[in-house]
Amino acid sequence: MPPKTADELRRAFLDFFVARGHTVVESASLIPHDPSLLFTVAGMVPFKPYFVGEEKPPFRRATSVQKCVRAGGKHNDLDDIGRTNRHFSFFEMLGNFSFGDYFKAEAIPFAWELYVDVLGLDPDRLWVTVHETDDEAETIWRDAVGFPAERIQRLGEENFWRMADVGPCGPSSEIFWDLGDGFGTGGGPAHGSEDRYIEIWNLVFMQFDAQPDGSLRPLPQRSVDTGAGLERNLMVLQGVDSIFDIDVFRPLVAAAETVTGTRYGGDAEDDVSLRILAEHGRTMTFLVSDGVRPTNEERGYVLRRIIRRAVRHGYRLGAQQLVTPALVDATVEAMGSAYPEIAKHHDVVVNVVQREEERFRQTLERGLTLIDEELAGGDVTGERAFFLHDTLGFPIDLTREIAEERGRAVDLDGFQAHMAEQRRRAREALKAEGAKDSAPLEQYRELVDEVGPTEFTGRQELVTDGAKVVGLFADGEPLSHAPARANVDVVLDRTPFYAEAGGQVGDTGAITSEAGAELRVLDTQYGLPGTLVVHRAEVLEGELGEGEVVTAAVDRERRDRIRRNHTATHVLHWALREVLGPHVQQQGSLVAPDRLRFDFSHFQAVTPEELEKIEALANAEIITDAPVRHYETTREHAASIGAIAFFGEKYGDLVRVLEAGEHSTELCGGTHVHALGFIGPIKIVNEQSIGANTRRIEAVTGDGALDYIRAEEKQLRRAAEALRIAPAELPERVQRLLEQVKALSDELATARARQAAGEAAQLAAQAVDGVVAERRDGLAPDELRKLALATRDQIGSGVVALVGLSPDGAKATLAVAVTPDLVGRDVSAAMIAAPAAKALGGGTAKNAELVQGGGPNVGAIDDALALLRKGATDAVSS
Repeated sequence: MPPKTADELRRAFLDFFVARGHTVVESASLIPHDPSLLFTVAGMVPFKPYFVGEEKPPFRRATSVQKCVRAGGKHNDLDDIGRTNRHFSFFEMLGNFSFGDYFKAEAIPFAWELYVDVLGLDPDRLWVTVHETDDEAETIWRDAVGFPAERIQRLGEENFWRMADVGPCGPSSEIFWDLGDGFGTGGGPAHGSEDRYIEIWNLVFMQFDAQPDGSLRPLPQRSVDTGAGLERNLMVLQGVDSIFDIDVFRPLVAAAETVTGTRYGGDAEDDVSLRILAEHGRTMTFLVSDGVRPTNEERGYVLRRIIRRAVRHGYRLGAQQLVTPALVDATVEAMGSAYPEIAKHHDVVVNVVQREEERFRQTLERGLTLIDEELAGGDVTGERAFFLHDTLGFPIDLTREIAEERGRAVDLDGFQAHMAEQRRRAREALKAEGAKDSAPLEQYRELVDEVGPTEFTGRQELVTDGAKVVGLFADGEPLSHAPARANVDVVLDRTPFYAEAGGQVGDTGAITSEAGAELRVLDTQYGLPGTLVVHRAEVLEGELGEGEVVTAAVDRERRDRIRRNHTATHVLHWALREVLGPHVQQQGSLVAPDRLRFDFSHFQAVTPEELEKIEALANAEIITDAPVRHYETTREHAASIGAIAFFGEKYGDLVRVLEAGEHSTELCGGTHVHALGFIGPIKIVNEQSIGANTRRIEAVTGDGALDYIRAEEKQLRRAAEALRIAPAELPERVQRLLEQVKALSDELATARARQAAGEAAQLAAQAVDGVVAERRDGLAPDELRKLALATRDQIGSGVVALVGLSPDGAKATLAVAVTPDLVGRDVSAAMIAAPAAKALGGGTAKNAELVQGGGPNVGAIDDALALLRKGATDAVSS
């Protein structure tokens, strides 16, 4: 039976491609590593380094079900959601990928076989489009697959896929499903209605890397990237006319009905709002689960817009209670089994979206009242739209959307002009007193003169009661009060929070007041080096005023991780000097909760054996559980006991000395453990060069080290299980396998030599008037050269000219060999090859007897062969 449910379709798709040699890859995060993208917008995004040749893929074929978001930037479907039968902001993309392995000839039949033989789709309701220049794809559909030519259509830019303005791209072939006459004009996807012809699978043939200047560079290898929207395919399989009626979505619509008291199907505009609520509930759940938080910039702004758009539509339907928590609950219930991370983060997601909704509801009613007043009198002016945005926090997108629903317009140009003027005034204000930081710096100095330096209590305690707020700042300006939702810099008279210094990151935690204010401390920095501590915070609840008494509490677990890593840095420094020599000196460091990084002077790469000794020495020291002393003394005394100064620290007359066990004595003002055993195991995870005579070592400690070791053990077990041996037997088995591979490679080379000799004899027998000019695809450049030489040696007198596609099909190569007697008559292999090499987009050397070359213009390979044949014939007959 063909699959019907979402779970069945996911499994059927993956199983189909696993059976065809593909490796299943788990869905990546919605937050991509690619800085050119806000979100993971397609299944190929996690594989981009493989497509552009930045990394070597660990597999040639892959398949995945990737969670995606398109809501912002180039890929933005947000405005279409709820009003069409096919658009989502969050969706799942089924995909199969080839990294230099198969191409169009395999990808197209794969798609046809899956749709017709596995999923059981009616082939008479399928349409196909190809790029207007892609004769090859059309031929494969028509002749290899047997698809009717009348349902294959050619399109232009619509069938040339780009992930972004820069990056991998190439021609595509799209498969469409015809919903029937009731959904609009016929004529196929090129001419008919978008609501009738639904794209269900896009086969992208990656050939190019788009550059910032608009040019297209050939990718290192031709690859395949396909994407089939799970939701659209479910719509087809389940026989419904809209993606909002599929099994994974109906529970979300039902939740929207319940929370708003509105029945789906009763009113067209109400249905749009219900669909937006359901769809946005799913998107916000996955975004927050993957770490996005509502802000006014980039990803955070998109999330904020999605949450506020949903809240507004709930308000429109008369919802008196919060709507977002119920939408999150329904999403987790419907999709938590397929994506366990949203179930794991369920409480966090609810807290984030609920807090955002509560904040927005405070301004929503007033904003809607003002918009109603504006719309009653006509269009919304740019000035009023700016007021709603700047004063009430009402997103311009929401103002525009509401106006469009009422048949009104918003003066967006006027709004942008007001925004530009605000930015200009802000820049002028910053220039008025010099650089951006000069005004707060002077105010910080005045504050220190008035109240004195911040007292650091964090060596004795992690929670300090009775601290006093002595300063509040926002955007460099002093505040008397910090309202809810504000981002604010808080200065206390005393604090347990460690400010970033000496490579150690600043603490995070919370500040609360007796009056009910609650702040989340996101970072801690020095406003003035070594004297004034500034807490970078977000006001979550209430209002904080200058002079209030607060409780400051450091995130204890995070601080523990940091101090483990910091003390471990000192132990590593000692171990490095012991193993590599006293020339090792620290050049920089990073001490974070999840890792430590230590830069040091050394003239060559640290060998694996040296790394093993360093790690063993450090762990042997830690396991003694020797006490750690951290005390203040004079600089002179510190020098007398041999304390080593740490990189990046500035020292006064009084310094802090860290004695980490019996061997490490260094100056350091950071936070540390009380005994070495508290560090736990230390594991070096990387060593590399970062400049001339400077190396970098990275390590993890405590539970981070255990997690790393467990992950490595898991990989060892997997490798051992694959070979059906015990992990301890792996080295010997791998060595034997390598020997077998070498033996087989030698046998293959011998066989290829015999085959080449035989092929050379066949080619020589085809010589016409001393000329052999033939095409041989699939040979590496060196193999083509050897074949040309072997053939030349068998023809007696003449010219051998061979051309062919490289094994990966990405390049055309040629080789020309001339017998010595003709070379003596001024016949030159270079001159014969030059026109053909130029046609292929490359060149050759100037050797008269033998040349090889080629280029990326694989489409010109037959022309190149003709040029070689003519050049060789003319040279021999002259």
